[in-house]
Amino acid sequence: MKKLFHMPGMFRMVALAATVIFGSSCNRDNNSPGWDYFPDMAYSFAYESYSPNPNFADGKTLREPVKGTISRELIPFPYEKTDEDRIRAGKELVNPIPLNDTTLARGKDEYTAYCMMCHGEKGDGLGYLYTSKKYIYPPANLLADKVKALPEGQIYHTITLGIRIMGAHGSQLRPEDRWKIVHYVKTVLQK
Repeated sequence: MKKLFHMPGMFRMVALAATVIFGSSCNRDNNSPGWDYFPDMAYSFAYESYSPNPNFADGKTLREPVKGTISRELIPFPYEKTDEDRIRAGKELVNPIPLNDTTLARGKDEYTAYCMMCHGEKGDGLGYLYTSKKYIYPPANLLADKVKALPEGQIYHTITLGIRIMGAHGSQLRPEDRWKIVHYVKTVLQK
């Protein structure tokens, strides 16, 4: 700092002014925002999804997904809600989830949350919605011999897409949780 004051007068004034300017230009507060050297990079212009966009040849902002793209949360289910496809699913689908205590505990939790109100705690079709007369159609008795004979893939298909008056639960339950419910029904309720 002492050397600064030994310089010739004009050079000292320029150096001092440059130091003040550069030192204050980086200061950013609400009253003095400072300098933006590349404002187009600091504040990019965002386009609304359905607004015109000059950056693309078709003039649209919202882009089509790449062909063959599948959402992370959506795994395609190649079956329709038909009796033929339900039978085909029973023959083709195999439960990929290993059977263990953790799987059964999760299956019970999901059954309790999504199935018990109709099918009952024991799976006998005497759930609260039916026994309280809030729902007039009797749900399936999961303990019936006909249901016990169903393959796991057919039960999975039924949970995913529904059957007759039972609604689809594929949008509410992840695929692995549906398989865990199948394990719970087959291993615990139907034992």
